Order: sequence, then C-alpha cells, then structure tokens
Amino acid sequence: MRILLLRPDPGNERFGLGPFFRVEPLGLEYVGAALRLRGHEPMVADLRFRPGPSAWIRRTRPRLVGISCLHSLEYDRVRETARQVRRAAPEAFVLVGGHAAAAYPGPLECDDIDGICLQDGEEVVPSLAEALEHRLPLDAVPGLRLRTRDGWRTTSPPAEPPDLARVPLPARDLVERHRSGYHCLIFKPVWLVETARGCPYRCTFCSVWQLHDHRFRERPVGAVVEDMAAAGDAIFVADDLFWHHPARSRELAEALRRRGVRKKWLLVQTRTDLVARQAELLEAWRPLAKDFDIFFGFEAASDAGLARVDKDAGVSASVEAIRLARFLGYGVNGNFLIDPDWTERDFEELWDFVARHGLRRSGYTILTPLPGTAYFAGLGPRLAGQPWFKYDMHHLLWEPRLGARRFFELYAETWRRSVLNTSGEKRWLDWMRQVRPGQLPYITRVLCRTQRMMRSEAYLREHEAAQAGGGVARAGGPGSS
Repeated sequence: MRILLLRPDPGNERFGLGPFFRVEPLGLEYVGAALRLRGHEPMVADLRFRPGPSAWIRRTRPRLVGISCLHSLEYDRVRETARQVRRAAPEAFVLVGGHAAAAYPGPLECDDIDGICLQDGEEVVPSLAEALEHRLPLDAVPGLRLRTRDGWRTTSPPAEPPDLARVPLPARDLVERHRSGYHCLIFKPVWLVETARGCPYRCTFCSVWQLHDHRFRERPVGAVVEDMAAAGDAIFVADDLFWHHPARSRELAEALRRRGVRKKWLLVQTRTDLVARQAELLEAWRPLAKDFDIFFGFEAASDAGLARVDKDAGVSASVEAIRLARFLGYGVNGNFLIDPDWTERDFEELWDFVARHGLRRSGYTILTPLPGTAYFAGLGPRLAGQPWFKYDMHHLLWEPRLGARRFFELYAETWRRSVLNTSGEKRWLDWMRQVRPGQLPYITRVLCRTQRMMRSEAYLREHEAAQAGGGVARAGGPGSS
C-alpha cells in the first residue's frame, strides 16, 4: 500500500531558537522503516521544503496519510494540513501522530482527521495499514483514537510497552534529498540519532514522563552503533535524558570506540545531577567527537526555583556539572525558565548566576503550561481560547506580575546577555569566522531573525494585540501569590 508521511511546517518561528534548529523528521523515518518491513511503500514529505501537501498527494496517490504533530504550537498547522489532504485525497485515511498528538489529542479531533496515534508509531501505523489493506476492524488496532459515527473512541492500549529492540534502523533515505537543509547551530548538515526514549523524573512543566508513564526505554547497543556509524559527522542525539543508565552508557561508548566511530560534533541533552556524579562516564565519551556539546535543563538559578518545578535537583548540581563538563572539554549549553510571576529581583538573580558561571550560551523560555502536563491540567478554564501558536514558550498566556511592558523589557535584556546578541561580546564577524564561506548566507539569515528576541517591543506588540482580542488572561495567573 502507498503511504505518505508528512512533516508540516510549524509556521511559527517569530521568537526562539527555531531558526537555529531544523532537524530531520526522525519519527517518520522510523515509521517508514517499519512499514517497509511489512511490504508497504512509504514516502516522507518534509513540508518545511517545497512542494506542499497537495503536490505530494498527486504524486503518490496514497491510501493512508500520516501527519506528525510534535509540539502543541503546531495544532492549527496540522489541522490545516489535514484539510488540504482531505480535499486532495477524500478517500485516504488521515492519521496524526507525534508527541503533542499523543500527549493531548483533543485539539486534533476534527472531521478532516480520521485517527490519532497514541503510542509508538512504529507499532501502530503498520498495524493500521494492515487493517486498512485487508478491511479489518480498525477498533482492533491498539493505541488509536478513532473518529466514528458515534464520536471519538479510544482503542485498547498495547498489551505491553513497545520494545525498542523491535524498531528497525530509520529509513534515512526517505529524506536524504533534504539533507543539506538540516542544521543545528553552526553545524550543517546534521543527523538526528535516538538511543533511548522516556524519562522517569517528574518536572511539572514537561510532558515526556507523563506520556511515557515514567518509563525509560533503550535501543539495543548494536543498533545504536550501526546508526551512528552510518550517520554523518555532525549528530544531535534526540534523547531527553542522555547518560541516565551509566552501565549501558559505558557499554555504548566502548562499542562506538571499538567500531572506530568518531564525529566532528555531538550534541546531547541531559540533567545536571546526572553529569555531576558521572566523571568517569564523561571521560569515556569525550574522545568520540572533536567538539562535544551538552545541553542542560538548568531551569532555575536557585534551589527554590528548581523546587517550584519539581526538578528534584539543586543548584549545587548545576554548578558541579558546569565545572566537570568544562574540565573534561565539553561545551556547556542549556536553558532557563522565566516565570511570569517573577519580580525584578528574580531576573537579577538569574543574570548574576549566568555571569558568575559564564553561561552566555544559554537560552531562556517563558514557563508555559504545555498541554499534556499536570501544570496545564491544573489551570483549566483560565487558558480557554488561547491560540496554540502562543505555546511556543516565548509568549505570555496571562498578565505577569510586573506588567507586560516591564516583564518583556527584562526578558529581552536577559536574551541580550546571551551569545546570540550580535551587539554584545560576540559580534557578527565572530560568528562569520566560525562557518565555511558557503554557510555565510545561512548564518546571516538566522542571526537576523534571532535579533528580534533582544527587542522588548517585538514581544509587546504581539502581546497587546492578543490582549485586545481577549487572548490573554488577566493578572493573578499561575504562580501568583
């Protein structure tokens, strides 16, 4: 059966680091590989590049169309993509999957969408394809939310959590035509690699652990080695929690070393407390790349701030992780959460922490109740009517304690203290020296777009427009005392 898998353009990169990151649709590559094992003919269309969905429908004439929805800010764009698919292929089954779809499917329950994947796509989509091909009852396919004549129904969950050992290597050839367009920071092209899924922690702002029910699942070491060996010189590891399982992490590092895998650049994401107590493990991994960056979820600059989001770690772990990572030659990146309930003193505390520990490569996002989290569920009606594009963690969903104007002045000042500010310590010329001549247009375009984050007026204009339209809750929102 012909199956078309679509990665929509999120359509919202007005703020944030989106211009710096465009990675391959790895989830669709996994699904494509699983479909091939069943004898189907999958195609992956990354709609961040041309052409659009209608052209792909005409080209492939699919029986099943899968659309990925990775973040809540994409809900509207996914629904619009589904409408276009429905017009171009009325008889096709339209399925939506991905992290946001599974974590909070409600906004996707519309007439243009036939089903929502609630579990791992590599398991669900091939089973759905088999049912469609042989005209079997769709409600027998586990892990689906289905549109029926009587409304939306959820099928039974899988009998057991999907085993990542059954997941084939991703079918990267399905997007290879776009390889030169995938980039992270100054590295281009970039390959996305996954070694594990899930998280056992309980941070209130995150939906990963809730979606995976606190489980942490790992791909077989041999499969990861094959995947990384076949990938190019610049790799972004997609895991939310790298180095979580020390023994397995050491086994993987040793297997990569024996295979002779060494990259130009690696980026991994992890917690500060994991790094702070794993010096030997970090020593084992460091030789595997010329440049090796760690992205930390710093979240806050005080123990009280970390406790408010249930981080289950203290600032001392952040300080030790920074020290150890730099001592071993790792690059230190990370992100802090900016609470709308902050006072000016809270901003000053963050600025002092960043300056004291040299964290100019950090990013800053507004603490946002993402759908699928307990934080979101606890707010209920207060968030009703908020447009989904504002869930990009750079818009306010309620009036901050300081008032919007002062809040955005301080928020923009926070970004001006980052390495992205081309009027700061790292100038345009410094950025240009880091890239090859052929990458100059790319880095120039990206830096021009990110300078908007340094201007409070840019944030305030959108906030005031939303407020005039009734799209911002009044003062006294979450966190207010």
